[in-house]
Amino acid sequence: MAKSFDIPKQAVWEAYLAVKANKGSAGIDRQTMEDFETDLKNNLYKIWNRLSSGSYFPQPVRRVDIPKSNGKLRPLGIPTISDRIAQMVVKKRLEPIVEPHFHDDSYGYRPGKSALDAIAQARRRCWRDDWVLDMDIRGFFDALDHKLVMRAVSKFTQCKWTLLYIERWLKADVILPSGELMRRTQGTPQGGVISPLLANIFLHLGFDKWMQDEFSCIHFERYADDIVVHCRSHKQLEFIERKIRTRFAQCKLELCPEKTKIVYCKDSNRDGVYANQSFDFLGYTFRPRSSRDKGGNFFVSFSPAVSRKALKAMRLKIKEHPMIKGCFSQSVEELAKAINPIIQGWINYYGKFRRSSMSAIYDYINGKIIKWARRKYKHLQRRKRRSAHWLRELYLQDPGLFSHWRVWHWVAE
Repeated sequence: MAKSFDIPKQAVWEAYLAVKANKGSAGIDRQTMEDFETDLKNNLYKIWNRLSSGSYFPQPVRRVDIPKSNGKLRPLGIPTISDRIAQMVVKKRLEPIVEPHFHDDSYGYRPGKSALDAIAQARRRCWRDDWVLDMDIRGFFDALDHKLVMRAVSKFTQCKWTLLYIERWLKADVILPSGELMRRTQGTPQGGVISPLLANIFLHLGFDKWMQDEFSCIHFERYADDIVVHCRSHKQLEFIERKIRTRFAQCKLELCPEKTKIVYCKDSNRDGVYANQSFDFLGYTFRPRSSRDKGGNFFVSFSPAVSRKALKAMRLKIKEHPMIKGCFSQSVEELAKAINPIIQGWINYYGKFRRSSMSAIYDYINGKIIKWARRKYKHLQRRKRRSAHWLRELYLQDPGLFSHWRVWHWVAE
């Protein structure tokens, strides 16, 4: 029997492998990847059959609220395993079509580009241009207008099943943590496989291409909805900000007035004192910092280093780790094995620029290891000096035991 849409079974298989690699929590049906794989062949066939026949309808999205550093909650939408695989089928078809059209300074969720690339480019441009517009779009993912999203996607493809299923995902109901069902009339859930691509398509047409066409001399970096715009003068920046606000209003978006700010990139070559001389971008804080040139002379450079918010989140992650909090039956080697992947991830990302700014978190980790040891070993209890000596000896015996010891040569006193 002929299917309504020609979707290869191989596409579903490849989508499944990608979703499996990404891991993730169960959706509203509570089905884990392990559950899904108990009847893998049949489950994949069902997805393919429904997608191909046009009878595929997504299940409601399970919403979870993730605490943010400011005390507020970030809503994440978690589709079911089957819906994530279906979304991946569409993403893998659509992404190669739109990717060649995207702007060079769009960095979020794109092959071959990263947040560190965006930070490096922002640093170079802050050295060149005196002023920055640090932009924050109010509730971006929840505010996306469905009609405008579909219009944006249709600029790149007329594939009927691609458009059909994207529209169904946009309109999928949401199950709140309370169990209440919420109808969605706008927005796309953070956590959906297709959502980052839809966001990039929308902001490519709504912002990137518009900036390129209207203000080609103005540079910016965009990572999803995090945007930094560079200008040569304060007057130029005020003009650009007004134009951007008007453009976003046309796209039914709004800049958050409390979080959007004009920043002066103060350094040794720039005079003047202004209220805002720092901004946060992708976990880094850009601000004036003391630096030393090749000749050993000090100067002020406007440059990035790990932000206070990021350090606070790292401390909380270590503090709440199960091995740190109360698992004292394990050896110190097992403790290292458990937390090293986390620490190494931080080193790889936050240690890229101004590596010395990470010393505070390394000291904090060392302190937590000492507290862990004092609770585990009776001879170290109530003896701070002896426990510090224990850690020093451990470091000397195996400087590579913990990941941060390999890059920051800490020795306990």
